[in-house]
Amino acid sequence: MEHPFGVNPGRVLVAKPGMDAHWRGAAIVARILRSAGFEVVYLGHARPAELVVAALDEDVDVIGLSTLSGNHLSEARALFDELRKHGADQDIDVLVGGAVPGADAVLLVQLGVAGVFGPGSRSADIVAAVEASVARRRAAQDRAAG
Repeated sequence: MEHPFGVNPGRVLVAKPGMDAHWRGAAIVARILRSAGFEVVYLGHARPAELVVAALDEDVDVIGLSTLSGNHLSEARALFDELRKHGADQDIDVLVGGAVPGADAVLLVQLGVAGVFGPGSRSADIVAAVEASVARRRAAQDRAAG
């Protein structure tokens, strides 16, 4: 299968914010994204500051957070604070997956999260969201390059 972005389809950092012990969802999403042709950096457990440093070091297009412990709002706020500190809040999209109540999903989007995926989300929808984020970032980079 030829990927719409060619040889470099995009890089995604997948991580578990804080000490959330539920790893299976993150591992499954990482495998789905690798199978779709993306380069995936699986960080495991990390605090927001560590996530941003790794995202910048690895030049990722997207950060994917997986959470089941109910800390999604506080972790997303802290992550966006760190992205702003590094001037990357408009550059790197954030996607959140896990057990997120509908009202919290709305709040996450208001914070700046590009997409929220709960249990039962379709693999194709996750891949499409990452593709859209990569396309947005590449278009912004092309505009900046002139």
